Amino acid sequence: MSKADLIVGLQWGDEGKGKIVDHMAQTHDYVCRFAGGHNAGHTIVIGDKKYALHLIPSGVLNPKAKNIVGNGVVLSPKDFIKEMEQFDNLEGRLFLSDKAHVLLPYHALIDQAKERLKGDKAIGTTGKGIGPAYGDKIARVGHRLGELLNPEKLTAKIIEFFAMNQPIFDAMGVEAPKEEELLAELEGYKAVLGPFITDTTQMMWEIMDDGKKILLEGAQGTMLDIDHGTYPYVTSSTTVSAGACSGLGINPKDLGKVTGIAKAYCTRVGNGPFPSEDFGAEGDTLRKNGHEFGTTTGRPRRCGWFDAVAMRHAVRVNGVDQVALMKLDVLDGFDEVKVCVAYEVDGKEIDYVPYELDDATPVYKSFPGWDKTEGVREFDALPETAKSYILALEEMIGTKMGIISTSPEREDTIIR
Repeated sequence: MSKADLIVGLQWGDEGKGKIVDHMAQTHDYVCRFAGGHNAGHTIVIGDKKYALHLIPSGVLNPKAKNIVGNGVVLSPKDFIKEMEQFDNLEGRLFLSDKAHVLLPYHALIDQAKERLKGDKAIGTTGKGIGPAYGDKIARVGHRLGELLNPEKLTAKIIEFFAMNQPIFDAMGVEAPKEEELLAELEGYKAVLGPFITDTTQMMWEIMDDGKKILLEGAQGTMLDIDHGTYPYVTSSTTVSAGACSGLGINPKDLGKVTGIAKAYCTRVGNGPFPSEDFGAEGDTLRKNGHEFGTTTGRPRRCGWFDAVAMRHAVRVNGVDQVALMKLDVLDGFDEVKVCVAYEVDGKEIDYVPYELDDATPVYKSFPGWDKTEGVREFDALPETAKSYILALEEMIGTKMGIISTSPEREDTIIR
């Protein structure tokens, strides 16, 4: 019986998980997505071609790997089908949980309406409908992917749901779908997705019993976790390693090596606290050099320095065995590189993540910069100051930087 290796984001998402999943998927038989929806975005560069994945597991780029979308995901059929169009070899390689919840266009309309109503207190969501879809799931009024196999019955349920809640939808300015149009839409989804829908929980157990090599892929990052992130400025799912169990139907004893993904600096999209954010020229340089614009939204990301306090928190929450440090090359050319080593809260210096980060002021330690790490593929070939930076980060967060990425290219990766 095999154990499943796990990849999880350690910051506020956008850490570069796609490249590492793609890298590790070359040696795994199955890649399995366990949480989130198409608010996630992985950009993977292979040669001169760039892929933007939102729902399909990154193992799709390895023709030998099979891909599972677990029950913890909320799946937009419309967007999933569009994403499938990038590939022509999915038959027998893609499996969708019949227990994953369906995200329909009205969820996005609700999401956007709620954000408008909040005004300056908006969360800063992607507006894709993820929150409302998870909300319906928890309220026990959601619909699962298996229901797509009976479009007539699902249509009736959705029309009834709107009729029962019409005053609420009217207040938000969200119109009920027309029955004929909805039925046609659902029938179209069934035609394309029906062959891929199956009981992935049983499938997970079978492939583990068979000793297959399995890689579990998360979405977003630890600091966006519904319980352990900067609530309420978080996503609606469990993004930490524990979510892999509930999101795929496996147990904690089934988990193998946990690899946490982190940038050599820090970014965040949307509103919410970000203690090490840099509002000056250095933050602008990080954004420019790192091409920090959302894969899903296109929004410019907020940029700042590596936060060792939040990272140590994330390492412990996830049980991380090694960290993959991404985008080291983005720091090329800085005379000085800073790291947040503590927070000052109410005049007191602390070295842990408190209940709220709103009023936390970063305490920095500075490191000498370096000239060039881009494209380096051996640790010993890195500039001495870059090596010192990496070793210092290891000591601060309590785990090894086992993988170091020095460009978006698949081959520009240091394995230690």
